[in-house]
Amino acid sequence: MPVNPKLQGWVFPPTEPYLVGREKVREFARAVFATNPINFDPAAAKAAGYDDVVAPPTFAIVMQEHTLAQLLAEPDAGIDFSRVVHGDQRFTSSRPIVAGDLLTATLTVPSVKTLGGHSIVTAESSITDATGAHVVTAISALVVRGED
Repeated sequence: MPVNPKLQGWVFPPTEPYLVGREKVREFARAVFATNPINFDPAAAKAAGYDDVVAPPTFAIVMQEHTLAQLLAEPDAGIDFSRVVHGDQRFTSSRPIVAGDLLTATLTVPSVKTLGGHSIVTAESSITDATGAHVVTAISALVVRGED
């Protein structure tokens, strides 16, 4: 089943709120080989003006995964996950993610393109804090390989 071109323009419901934990930030920072003390040490983060440890910029992928799960579970999308290759990833931040943030993400699909028998689905996850203020937007391009 090919990707549904009518997927373009879809907006999914917001995710359940996600409380960013200090240990999750530290685990992620270790996984991406972060070396900045503000990613690990609350005192260093406070000295830098933050309430708690600061997540590396790519931590937003944790939230985006929640939205992509919605997309991939949508039967009308026509996306066979076994044929998906991650094509691109970008982040645009208003501020860093900090332990203690309560975040919600909303996925939109700004484009669906067909190229050489393959589909490229752009997934844009807008992540906001408990006040509704923008924190980061994570944009992924998912390449859905066509039939062999």
